[in-house]
Amino acid sequence: MKKVAISLFAILAGTSFAMAGDAGCDAFKWPVTREQSLFPAAPAAQSGATLAVGQAVDFSLAAVDTISFDVPPGRAPASGTFGAKASVLVPPEGELQFSLSDEAWIDVVQDGHVVKPAGFSGVKTCPGIRKSVRFKLAGGAAIIQLSGAKKADLKVAVLTPE
Repeated sequence: MKKVAISLFAILAGTSFAMAGDAGCDAFKWPVTREQSLFPAAPAAQSGATLAVGQAVDFSLAAVDTISFDVPPGRAPASGTFGAKASVLVPPEGELQFSLSDEAWIDVVQDGHVVKPAGFSGVKTCPGIRKSVRFKLAGGAAIIQLSGAKKADLKVAVLTPE
């Protein structure tokens, strides 16, 4: 009986450790492997940049109180945080996924209105990727507003969902 109890404990402990190891990037609701391959070589960008679907950029953010947002951010940014604005041409299919390397708030604006996210996944244990947000948009122009970042740099990938 003692051997059975020890063996069962070893199996349960091994399962717990395995689950903890999988809690990194695999914990996202959808794959983030494309972002992992794009982020290391992401070109530098400034607020006002035009983003391309299928690519990532490495934003140099500005003090959030110096950014002229088209609409107020959906979450009021704390004093001393950073942000940026960018534009993107949404393909006719309309669904886009924005993945961020660190904590920040993202709003997508079309026709002067904030578009509510269609899906969100955030993981604190994935090195280099903090959150991924999906939006169902109309084809055409959209404005991306980033705010509330605690650091002055942020990588952003713009992809179509897999």
